[in-house]
Amino acid sequence: MQASRSISKIALKSMMLVGVLMIGTFPGLARDKYETIDAQAFGTGTQMGQNIGVTLNIYEFSTPADRALLVQAYEKGQNQGLVNALAKMRAVGHVEITGTLGNDCAYIKMTPTPTGRRIMFVTNRQIRIGEAWTDSQTQSFDLTAGIIDLNDQDKSKSTGVLYPMAQLVLNKEGELQWDLNRNPWRLSDLLDWKGTAGVN
Repeated sequence: MQASRSISKIALKSMMLVGVLMIGTFPGLARDKYETIDAQAFGTGTQMGQNIGVTLNIYEFSTPADRALLVQAYEKGQNQGLVNALAKMRAVGHVEITGTLGNDCAYIKMTPTPTGRRIMFVTNRQIRIGEAWTDSQTQSFDLTAGIIDLNDQDKSKSTGVLYPMAQLVLNKEGELQWDLNRNPWRLSDLLDWKGTAGVN
């Protein structure tokens, strides 16, 4: 009888430990800690009428040192140099786009604005099997990026843009600009779950 009681106590403690460890694995509970931005992306131009869901989970914001590293990588190897540098950086967030598995985000910059904040993110794009198999030109558009303008005074005015397939190029004036495989997607219906203060 004594033995069965102690076994029951050990089993109960084990189950409680497993429960505590699993808390961080559920998105709803992870949202309590990290900032999460949900949005609907609407196609423009040739993709007019299409819409997809986009979620950006922000673990922390990138530092000026991270930006300097990416600028240096671009100066050395242009877009491919930037892609290689992003692949080596640790994740500061996670991007989920409907129809994809989602992937870690290597660079997220936050800039205060008069009405709130601007958040810019860049990460390597997952190349689809079909693209690799056919050696498609789209493989050179190997970045996914986005700009989100959060309006804290009037949340209905929060907007953004998503570049699902992009690369960085220098224009004729010698300035960096996004070169897109297709049109950008307009972000709206933004919901900002700020998470725990001081964590991100």
